[in-house]
Parts: sequence; C-alpha cells; structure tokens
Amino acid sequence: MNTIVTYSHKPWNKGKLVGQKAPLRVRDIWTIRVRLQLAEKTRDLALFNLAIDSKLRACNLTKLRVRDIAHGEYVSSRAIVMPQKTQHPVQFEITEQTRTALEAWMHQAHLCCEDFLFPTRLHGSDHLSTRQYARIVKAWVTAIGLGPTMYGTHTLRGTKTSLVYRKTKNLRACPTLAWSYEV
Repeated sequence: MNTIVTYSHKPWNKGKLVGQKAPLRVRDIWTIRVRLQLAEKTRDLALFNLAIDSKLRACNLTKLRVRDIAHGEYVSSRAIVMPQKTQHPVQFEITEQTRTALEAWMHQAHLCCEDFLFPTRLHGSDHLSTRQYARIVKAWVTAIGLGPTMYGTHTLRGTKTSLVYRKTKNLRACPTLAWSYEV
C-alpha cells in the first residue's frame, strides 16, 4: 500500500522584510538625538552618535574599548579600528558632538582605558552584545514612529554614506567624504 506524505515547509522569511535596510534621514537622526538628550540617556546618545560616525558593524562597535577612541579622558578626533570581518584597519573621524557625548558617558560610567566602551550589566559578558544593541536600535526607531522592520543596526552603518551621496550625487566621493562629514 502506497502512502503519500505531504511535507509542509514554511520558509523562514515568509512575510518578513529581508534585504537591505533603509538609511536614516537627517530629520530622523536629529529626532533620535533630541529624544536621547531630553531623556538624559548618556550611553545611548554616545552609542548612537558613534555608530553613525564610525560606520562600524554592530560586532565591532560593541567591542570597542576606551583606548580605541580616547587618550586618557579625552576622546580623539580620529580613530583607527581593526574590524573583525575584514582585518583591514578602518579610520574614521569622531565629530565634536560625538566626542562630547562620549566624554560625558565615560565620565558618568567611570571608564578607564582598558574598559569596554559600552559595558553590559549582565555577568556573562564584558560588553554590550550585538543582540542587546539591536534591541536598543529598535527602541530608538520605534520611539520616533518608524517601522522597526525597516531599520536595524546596519541602518546606522550606511546612514552617513547615504547622506553624503544625497548631497554630492557623486558615488566615488562617498567613501572619502563620509568619514569627515558631520550630520
């Protein structure tokens, strides 16, 4: 006797938005910044500003140490980081408002040069995990009324470059100008 077995497989991405996430607009950036400042969320403001300035992946951003961006208690205007994925040094400029936010965060958290820049309160890890960072980004985006499925941690990575392109319309200039462009 032959039995027919039907297999019902539901794809993991059915009904989900996958692919490239949209970059934030200048209006969205400033809305998030103002909300974080009014709520006095020093860590989140420093994290948000540094994410936009550095254009680093979440795994590299969360693993930054104080010594990577600062000399003593003063944040440098430029930093060089070795990303985990490419292992090629990446240089980025840290804007004045980001330096101010980072210095305030480092002072508030009493961080020294060997500490992780964004430590976690959990005992299992020394630094913020990429999953925790993703939840924080989701909260920022949701708070200003944007759809959390349309934006993520990678959104912040591409935001600065997309703003440079919108302003200059020159694709070749984006990598060069993005690291010195202030939002």
